[in-house]
Amino acid sequence: MSLPKTLAEDVARNLVMVANLIDEDPEQAYAYSRIALRLASRVAAVREAAGFAAYATQKYSEALAEFRASRRMTGSVDLWPVMADCERGLGRPERAMAMAGEPEVQRLDKAGQVEMRLVAAGARRDMGQIDAAIVTLQSPELASSAVHSWTPRLRYAYADALLEAGREDEAREWFGKALEADKDGATDASDRLAELEGVEFVDALGDDDEHTGEAADADVRATDVQGADTGGQDADDDDDDDAEGPAKA
Repeated sequence: MSLPKTLAEDVARNLVMVANLIDEDPEQAYAYSRIALRLASRVAAVREAAGFAAYATQKYSEALAEFRASRRMTGSVDLWPVMADCERGLGRPERAMAMAGEPEVQRLDKAGQVEMRLVAAGARRDMGQIDAAIVTLQSPELASSAVHSWTPRLRYAYADALLEAGREDEAREWFGKALEADKDGATDASDRLAELEGVEFVDALGDDDEHTGEAADADVRATDVQGADTGGQDADDDDDDDAEGPAKA
């Protein structure tokens, strides 16, 4: 669907704001998405952006409706994993599992299939099936030494599932592997690994500042006392000089 030039520019500006804000300020991104939706609700890209903005603010029912609308307009299956994750967010993990077995999954590219695997494993965990979640994540993609955009998150999810199952040594190993692949800091694997290793971070700078401040206060107090003592001594000396002066005369 084409839009008049001025309207298209207004819609584009709002979509840019959605993209720029969705990670740092999802509520504001959601507000911009609603403006774009009001201006051009029949544009698939607008419905998709509105869906992601709603998803980022945990409005899962609204997000699912927008994703479904976009899919109807385009016929694409790319949004299938995030639609399934919305079902999880709505407390319906069994529906997410059902979607993981639908033919649409076979039409996804490799990244989409990995995302679907992550959602399915999450649904298993939602249902208390931690061992099944671990098995779901075990795949050629997990075993591969090649690093892709989804590799850190896949390894991280596997490590987290292992930890929940009480397999701490294996979890430590996979958090380490996730950290090796996570060049952009997409996960907190470093923190999780440090926690398992028993490493405790201390705000040394804050402690130094506090001690420095205490030392400075002590110096001020010492100076005040010294000044008071010196002043008293000078006064005594002056008094002595006054007393001795007439005697010498």
